[in-house]
Amino acid sequence: MKNQKRYKTTKGLALSLGVDPARAAESEVKATLTAAIIREVSNQNLTHQHVADIAGVARTTVTGIINGSLQRLSIDRLLRVVSALGLSVHVSVKKSA
Repeated sequence: MKNQKRYKTTKGLALSLGVDPARAAESEVKATLTAAIIREVSNQNLTHQHVADIAGVARTTVTGIINGSLQRLSIDRLLRVVSALGLSVHVSVKKSA
């Protein structure tokens, strides 16, 4: 483990892996939203079906979110679930390094 490299930004990691930085930023946003959803579902002790009903999405979508499957999820669908759970999102944009 001596050759571990740490990255300060998602962009740095993405470039090192040969991934488009925009795709990496999208993944980071999805991961942040997913973590908030998982935390809130647990805090409120909600079933996947209840979350699906209040968010207007399929139960399988909620199960996918809870299981951390981000590939087929759009940010707008994640935002719909976040909002249905009574959470708000604040976005900040800054000049990249």
